[in-house]
Amino acid sequence: MITTEALQFLSDLIANNNTEWMHANKKRYDQYKKDYNAFANSVLTKMKQIDGTLAPLEAKNCLFRINRDIRFSKDKSPYKTNMGLWFSQNRKQKNSPGYYIHYEKGNCFIAGGVWCPEPRELKKIRKEIAFFPEDLEAILNDKKFKKSFKDIDKSEENRLKKAPKDFDPNHVAIEFLKLKSYTASEKIDENLFTNPNFDDVIAEKFSALKPLNDFLFRALETED
Repeated sequence: MITTEALQFLSDLIANNNTEWMHANKKRYDQYKKDYNAFANSVLTKMKQIDGTLAPLEAKNCLFRINRDIRFSKDKSPYKTNMGLWFSQNRKQKNSPGYYIHYEKGNCFIAGGVWCPEPRELKKIRKEIAFFPEDLEAILNDKKFKKSFKDIDKSEENRLKKAPKDFDPNHVAIEFLKLKSYTASEKIDENLFTNPNFDDVIAEKFSALKPLNDFLFRALETED
């Protein structure tokens, strides 16, 4: 679980998102970083038990910088007011399959899979689905997966209107082949973050997502 002090720091930052306030509250920020790191470490310990590929990871590999990239944003607020954790076996590889935890006032969720893969990676995933549609169907129809995540994201903005190039528009899995990302998510109650059993609850939920990540990793590791 995360400390209430860390969450209060983020809450106060929402109303004071400027460098002057941050400098004046440096001690609080330093404590927040310690709490954030300890939180990541406790969750990662549980995650390694359900996914052995995460074994090389350290807590510091799963954290995000608090500074926002404001170069191309109309919002010039310098700091993030949310907290995220990202667990991935290939942390240095862009868009590798992984597990994500997000805390934000009024918008807490967990998610996983591969988001916006590069064209070459996307084609490899689509090929795997085209060759083994029954494998993906079995994963998504599993009771444990459906209980938490229901389905992968099939929203309109995440799918092509027509079949992707080089794929049969009449393929049995065409609706999966049209997808641009392969992710699943679940909203969670923000009060769960301060629950002493947070690590166990989240690890159990992510264990239902692991088969999807295994399938995606298999696809990405397959030679062209």
